[in-house]
Amino acid sequence: MNANDWLSAFAQRLETQPPTQAELDELLALAGEAAHASERIAAPVACWLAAKAGVAPEAALELARRMSEPS
Repeated sequence: MNANDWLSAFAQRLETQPPTQAELDELLALAGEAAHASERIAAPVACWLAAKAGVAPEAALELARRMSEPS
């Protein structure tokens, strides 16, 4: 089973829609931003936090990128 198939099946069991390709790309970019800015463990947790807060992947990615900018 590939990732898209697994995510579709998981979403169905959660009674929701799987991410669109754009959302998936943004989530992967958010995970990458979090992992590179700190530790790998931050990647899935950053995505979970964004979802828990009700923040769209695109907005969460923008926030994460701003956090990585030098002060």
